[in-house]
Amino acid sequence: MSRGKYQWSKSSYSQGDGECVEVVAVGGAVLVRDSKRGARVPLSIPISAWADFTTRPGGWGLAPRKR
Repeated sequence: MSRGKYQWSKSSYSQGDGECVEVVAVGGAVLVRDSKRGARVPLSIPISAWADFTTRPGGWGLAPRKR
């Protein structure tokens, strides 16, 4: 899969210190990368799995991060 220039979106939990996760939808997948390691190959997750993960109450039992 080509990793050309995409319009990456930062996590809403990003504190502006460069420690965040970025995502972009490409074809039938969501690509996920560490913003500090953007040159590495991103994790590719099927859109259906991403949708299930992001809409599941409690995010699969993960406690929300306290701000």
